[in-house]
Amino acid sequence: MPVNIKVTPTTPEVLVRVENLSKHFYSHSAFFSKKSKPLKAVDRVSFVINKGETLGIVGESGCGKSTLGRLLLRLLEPTAGEIFFEETNVTRLSPDKLKALRKEMQMIFQNPYGSLNPWMTIKDLIAEPLLLHTSVKKHEVEEQVYELLQKVGLNQHNIRKYPHEFSGGQRQRICIARSLAVKPKFVVCDEPVSALDVSIQSQILNLLGDLQREFNLTYLFISHSFSVIRNIADRVAVMYLGKIVEISSVEDLFKNPSHPYTITLLSSIPPPNPDIKRKRLEVIGEIPSQSDLPTGCRYSTRCTYKIKICEQQEPELINTGNDHFVACHVQREDLHYTFFFDSCHQAY
Repeated sequence: MPVNIKVTPTTPEVLVRVENLSKHFYSHSAFFSKKSKPLKAVDRVSFVINKGETLGIVGESGCGKSTLGRLLLRLLEPTAGEIFFEETNVTRLSPDKLKALRKEMQMIFQNPYGSLNPWMTIKDLIAEPLLLHTSVKKHEVEEQVYELLQKVGLNQHNIRKYPHEFSGGQRQRICIARSLAVKPKFVVCDEPVSALDVSIQSQILNLLGDLQREFNLTYLFISHSFSVIRNIADRVAVMYLGKIVEISSVEDLFKNPSHPYTITLLSSIPPPNPDIKRKRLEVIGEIPSQSDLPTGCRYSTRCTYKIKICEQQEPELINTGNDHFVACHVQREDLHYTFFFDSCHQAY
């Protein structure tokens, strides 16, 4: 089945372009038996990220969000497909050239404590990428570390402390300072607020927004929370079992969700007003194994509105208007959908 790779509006400045990207994992038995099936964590995914924007990736746990983020930075080697950063084909770079590109592409990990060396002071942690990727002189390092700490709202007196002496929100600020040390153009944020309290989440999201405007950063923001995505993203892509099933602007997605899976996710969120009575879209069955995927549409085993073609042919990602792309055989005009569109719109 051909894949439509033109999934976003044409713009003069595209920073990241992904074409038919796949990542398959094999069990140990696969080396000894040809009958073993690969686990398709990411399967033929295509999209672009424009300079200065935030593309949100949302979906259930295990859908391939974090794997996709790591693939873009080549922390994982792709099975197939290509990744372009500006005009550079990242998938074909040698280790030396890839290392040189690292300062342009950074990552903020989900667990701030797990991504910080507990034996290093904050000064050493933030200075490490500076010394590795830039030509900054050693006597200038401390001054730049002070400046970075100030940018993320931390006191300069904390420079000699260790990670365990900080709260979760403060550690995430340190991770952000560390990722910004080399002045990157593109940052992958892998659920950077999921482990934090709600009040701290808002602080980190506001900080990321301020830093994006100040440094003209481009984000790929991974989250399982629609509320977080709505507050920070410009566009959002919904993933299910390694595939993007819907992608559009945040506003259009919340007003006009077009894929049954997207509607299911939105309808499962409690409305802010408890007086709003909203029927949830029924989900049947269990999530299939990514090593034994169903034929046709991957969501067909759980979708209550599937038709015959859903079990036979995998849908393409098609523009349904206003640069809103959906991979679904069932059309938006189906009368069964009307209630869910209206109720989702009222709840938000």
